[in-house]
Amino acid sequence: MNRFKGKVVLVTGGNRNTGLYIVEKFVREGATVYMCGSSADSTAKGAEILKARGVDGVISQPCDISDLSQVTALFDTIEKRSGRLDILVNNAANQGLGHGGPLEMDPAKFHEVFNVNVIGGFQVTQTACNRFFMKQESRGVVVFLSSNTAMRAIRNRTAYCASKGAINSMVRALALDLAPLGIRVNACAPGYIYTERWDVLDPAKAARRRLNCPLRKEAQGSDIANVVAFLASDDSANMTGEIITCDAGCSCQHMPEDVDV
Repeated sequence: MNRFKGKVVLVTGGNRNTGLYIVEKFVREGATVYMCGSSADSTAKGAEILKARGVDGVISQPCDISDLSQVTALFDTIEKRSGRLDILVNNAANQGLGHGGPLEMDPAKFHEVFNVNVIGGFQVTQTACNRFFMKQESRGVVVFLSSNTAMRAIRNRTAYCASKGAINSMVRALALDLAPLGIRVNACAPGYIYTERWDVLDPAKAARRRLNCPLRKEAQGSDIANVVAFLASDDSANMTGEIITCDAGCSCQHMPEDVDV
């Protein structure tokens, strides 16, 4: 397939884990892809991984999307080098790990999560629309990465769950306001995704996690990339304001089978 030939794509947080697969998917389908990480080191590492996978031509630049000045600098680069943007994938995220429960977490950590996941995503989207989409005949498409935790919370991740719920609401609100202007906004909501963190899990714990999945397996990064590419492509041309869940069936069940008694 070559659905994105001639298209220019920006993937925030494209430097690690699922973001790498999203970048790779667009490159292999013909797009010119820009990607960023939150620091110079993490961005450079992601670029090296992509090159080792044979993914060539990716244009990388560090950008902490919670900092509007860095967002502006990233879009300056896109304008200078490509002069257009067709697809924005808001993948960058603060995972909100290790902050403790809601009674003891530092409120500043809550702000940090929202500054990236919600405010950062909005800033990038607003800039993409004003700098490019509204000036192009082909308006553009936005895809956010949400989470099934927006619908079913997990323990001791209050800031993260709340931020993903906010993303879902923002996707619908943006879609409503931007649809008459020809800009589509949708989201993919993953559940468990395989990363290197699975490799250090106790095998019994990994097996128990997979029992939460009716399909008995966590998503691979490529599974999520396929959904993102669908939402970014003309295959979903009549869809906006939608959140597609890709979580091996986790969200369709009331309880895992070992406790559903």
